[in-house]
Amino acid sequence: MRATPFNFGGLWVPIVTPFRNGQVDLDRLAALVRHLAACGVAGFVVCGSTGEAAALDEGEAWNCLSTVAASAGELPLMLGIAGENLGHARAKVREASSIARSAVPTLRGLLVSAPQYVRPGQDGVRAWFEMLADNSELPLVVYDIPYRTGVTIDRCTLLALAAHPRIAAVKDCGGDLGKTLATLSDGRLSVLAGEDLQLFSHLALGASGAICASAHLRTSHFVLLMRVMADGHLVQARAIWNELIPMIEMLFAEPNPAPVKAALAAAGWVANELRLPMQPASTFLARRLASFAVE
Repeated sequence: MRATPFNFGGLWVPIVTPFRNGQVDLDRLAALVRHLAACGVAGFVVCGSTGEAAALDEGEAWNCLSTVAASAGELPLMLGIAGENLGHARAKVREASSIARSAVPTLRGLLVSAPQYVRPGQDGVRAWFEMLADNSELPLVVYDIPYRTGVTIDRCTLLALAAHPRIAAVKDCGGDLGKTLATLSDGRLSVLAGEDLQLFSHLALGASGAICASAHLRTSHFVLLMRVMADGHLVQARAIWNELIPMIEMLFAEPNPAPVKAALAAAGWVANELRLPMQPASTFLARRLASFAVE
C-alpha cells in the first residue's frame, strides 16, 4: 500500500541544533523555528547533517523533534535517519512512525541516507531502502549524498526504488546531472535540490523544491525565489538568485554547519557552538558572515 500522498515541494530548512555550554539549547531552537516559520518556509528537517545529528544522543534527538513540532505550527517536518546498522535504523523508523501517529502528527516523512562507511553494492543499497520503507508508515525521502556516505546510488537503483509505495522523493546531492534528469523525467519521485548552489538550476529543470541550509539566512529571499520560479518569472528569479550566490558560497567555504551557526550567532539567534569533531568557523569567515542578517 502506498503511503498517504504528501507534497514534498517548496523550501525546507534543515534546522541547526543550537548548543550552549555543551547542552542542546531548546529555547533557542524554538525561537529560531518560530522565526523561520513566519518567513514562509514549507517545512523543517530535524536531525539532518546540518543539525549535527551524529553528535546527538537518542533523547536529545527526540527532544529536538518535539521542540520543532511545538514551535512550527502546522508546518510539516522530516526526520533524518542515518547509520549503517540495519537493526538500529529499522528501530528508529518504527519509533518515528509511532511518534507520528501520536505525539507529532506533523511528522510527514523520513530523510534516509544510504548505509555509510560499509560501501555496499547496488543490490545492498536497494535492499536497505526497501527494508526501511517496508517498516515505515511514513514516506521516505532518499538522501543521495555520496560524499558523506561513501555510497553511490546508481540511476537504475534510484528508479527501481521509485516503485516502492513508501519511497516518495529524493534529496539530490549526488552530483550526477544525468541521474537528476532521468528522475525528473520518470516523474514518480519528487526531486528536492540538496546542494544549495544547485538550487536555481534544479528548479529550472523542474525540481519540486529544496532542502537548503543557506535559507537560515535571508529566508524571505529564498521563499520569494521559489515563488517567482514557480510562476515562471525567470528574469526576476535570476536577479534574486544572483544576490544570494555570494552568501551561499561563504556559507559552504568551511564545513557545514559551522558557517551557518557563525552567521546565526552574529545575528543573536544561537551560540556559536558545535560539538566535536566539528569546529566553529574561522574568525576570518565569521567576520565576513556577520554582515548577513537572518532577515
